[in-house]
Amino acid sequence: MKKIVAIVLLVSLLGASVAPAATSQRGGIMGFIAGCCFGVRTAGAYNDGKEIHWREWVMIVPVVNLVFAIWTGIDGANGWTTKDYAAQYGSAYY
Repeated sequence: MKKIVAIVLLVSLLGASVAPAATSQRGGIMGFIAGCCFGVRTAGAYNDGKEIHWREWVMIVPVVNLVFAIWTGIDGANGWTTKDYAAQYGSAYY
């Protein structure tokens, strides 16, 4: 019984937190996922009309994310900017 109450409470809180964002063009469930899984910068970019890049989606996979985290860290250490990413992957993402 306690598990059912906890699940109902969790679903109602999640629904209440996502509902205000669903009135805009972007946001909603995808804005929620972007914020929870990828951080505030990705959520803001998604709500501004940008797509979530495949390198960010891969960060959800438990072991593979280490390789891509190192790859992203090396790009950061080499001084890559958003303009560089936009030139390489397109302006739909950055």
